[in-house]
Amino acid sequence: MTTTPPSGVPGNRTADDRTADDRLADDQTTDDWTVDDRCFNCDVARQLAPGLIRERDGRSELVRQPRGEAERRQLYAAAHACPTRSIRPAGGRLEPGTDPFPLVLDDGLLLLGHNSPRTAGANSYLLRRPDGWIMVDTPRFAESLAARYEALGQVSDVFLTHRDHAEHGRAWADRLGARLWIHEGDLDAAPDADRVLRGTDPVEVAPGVVAYPFPGHTRGSVLYLADERHLFTGDTLHWSRTDEDIAVFETIVWHSVRELSASLDRTVDALRFEWLLPGHGERRRMPADEAARRLRAVAARCRTLRPSPVDFAVVRW
Repeated sequence: MTTTPPSGVPGNRTADDRTADDRLADDQTTDDWTVDDRCFNCDVARQLAPGLIRERDGRSELVRQPRGEAERRQLYAAAHACPTRSIRPAGGRLEPGTDPFPLVLDDGLLLLGHNSPRTAGANSYLLRRPDGWIMVDTPRFAESLAARYEALGQVSDVFLTHRDHAEHGRAWADRLGARLWIHEGDLDAAPDADRVLRGTDPVEVAPGVVAYPFPGHTRGSVLYLADERHLFTGDTLHWSRTDEDIAVFETIVWHSVRELSASLDRTVDALRFEWLLPGHGERRRMPADEAARRLRAVAARCRTLRPSPVDFAVVRW
């Protein structure tokens, strides 16, 4: 039997969380938050505290100090997710009691935070299934986090979306007694994986969960679709705040932009979803019909793209 932690979306806690909120407010009696120059522009802080942190000159910066308890919670979430620990409250110390993760995004869907510098600060998730949980990509590895996830119930599988996010996969799978999955195109990043996806045909990898091999960003990129509701996209698709639309990171396609376009064309009519859940870039919930329409438009745009040098500096978040 599995359990779900109380809702913890920053700024939207339930009445049951008031004691924790009160402690958090007491801990932060003087607001003097800072963002240091170790930031490498992974965007996670801007996702969790969008009105308080912005991008400037290729890194995150603080817009202003928080106003009230809800905004402090947003900054604590950003601080505990930040892979470089660049975001700090007054005094510089992050107390364990201020850690809100895992955060509930949807019924049975958790955002894990604690993003790792070894996965370029990628987001990771836990998704509840009838017989336990699956982890999609991974946070940094720590025993304290493992104990937290174990308390929720059995984790049966760790799904890697591609090579860039493989660094902690084996450690997490071994610690949780789970199977580690990767596509053959990126197998050299996890050569000891327990399950290897092959080819480009979709395959059911757990009840209600279908893996869609999606070469483009890397040769072995994979999208995972659960219950035609939750689409985990790694570094392939994200919600762009700049464009206010579903987008691809066209300036950081490692493998082939033409194969990325072919992958979209091959799967665009099969990908019915409501939640867009990337490793990098903004998450977004929308009606399935809207998602399908936007995805068709992305596929059309990708047909016009041509290979170009990788350039992190012009990523359109």
